[in-house]
Amino acid sequence: MKYVVVLSDGMAGRPLSELDGKTTLEAAETPVMDELAPVSELGMASMVPEGMAPGSDTANLSVMGYDPRIYYTGRSPLEALSIGVEMEESDVSFRCNLVTLSEEDVPYGERTILDHSSDEIATKDAAELLKALEQGLKQEGFSFYVGTSYRHLLIWKEGRILDLTPPHDVLGRKIEEYLPEDPVFREMMEKSYEILEHHPINEARRRQGLHPANSAWFWGAGKKPSLPDFQERTGKRGIMISAVDLLKGIAVGAGMDCAFVEGANGGLHTNYEGKAAAAAEALIRQGYDFAYIHVEAPDEMGHQGQIQDKIQAIENVDQRVLRPLVESLREAGEDFRLLLLPDHPTPIEVRTHTGEAVPYLLYDSTHPVKGQEAYCEKTGEATGRNWPEGYRLISHLLQEELC
Repeated sequence: MKYVVVLSDGMAGRPLSELDGKTTLEAAETPVMDELAPVSELGMASMVPEGMAPGSDTANLSVMGYDPRIYYTGRSPLEALSIGVEMEESDVSFRCNLVTLSEEDVPYGERTILDHSSDEIATKDAAELLKALEQGLKQEGFSFYVGTSYRHLLIWKEGRILDLTPPHDVLGRKIEEYLPEDPVFREMMEKSYEILEHHPINEARRRQGLHPANSAWFWGAGKKPSLPDFQERTGKRGIMISAVDLLKGIAVGAGMDCAFVEGANGGLHTNYEGKAAAAAEALIRQGYDFAYIHVEAPDEMGHQGQIQDKIQAIENVDQRVLRPLVESLREAGEDFRLLLLPDHPTPIEVRTHTGEAVPYLLYDSTHPVKGQEAYCEKTGEATGRNWPEGYRLISHLLQEELC
């Protein structure tokens, strides 16, 4: 038996008047999900424990079977694992987003955050901006590391945890009340604007009609994590397929391999087919038992508040990831169990993560069951089947208790 998780990040949402009361998942054309739903188990699962911030970090740990209340030490340290940063026990890692702030002639704190991703800036351009930050903000004990797109790291040697606000939680707001209380971090953020505002890369971006990456934004602080080995816990050899450092970091921490997919970038125009092909190759020909395919696009479109683009992202997951993956496994004669779900909702109207339960679909190629007419939030809720401790759901997928 082969096991697959297809994680469509932020896919769940809330009913929208623009869609006649449907969610973006309901409104999307999803023929593969519609084919699987009537013969699959549907239900709801709470991936964010009560009292914890709803993020892809806590939620994906849950989906992987790690109780965030035990294993979560912060988002950024998981990303540090992904890019090979060696952390000491006393180090603190911070996410360093390259964000877009408004550019009117006002004090830094009076600016508005327009885009948490700077139009999903390319890693090549971001690396040049990070080099400028490292030179301009140089001070003992702090080091910058390049990640992917707008997502980068700051390591503070012998640092301390700071309570900082994720930029995607305050889109469209003036930033003053969300800036760090720590004077060193506030000063670094203010100075980052001075360094980046007229950087040649940002001048070129403005000419191209793109958002400039004109400020650093620090958040997601945490210390070095320690996760039990996934194969030792499950008996399954696993591989992660994601463009996002956070997910790759969870995989590294869990002793899983990571697949490289050319053109996978975490955006709407990622290499969907490449992800499906990598999973099929791993499961059918490379001896892996478990594949985790993570697609970031629905979440990014939710953050941007783009209804049609989020619908498109969901349709791409259905037709460009699920379809070729299922067809490949069937053609190869593989028995498989497939779990489809988001990690958390990213509703269009709030443009950030929320902590509600998410709908899941569990398909077993050897054992069809009576399911629902479609896969969405409503049909998941209608089953009355609920996993209040979402980290236990993977045991159900794998048909065994975790060690």
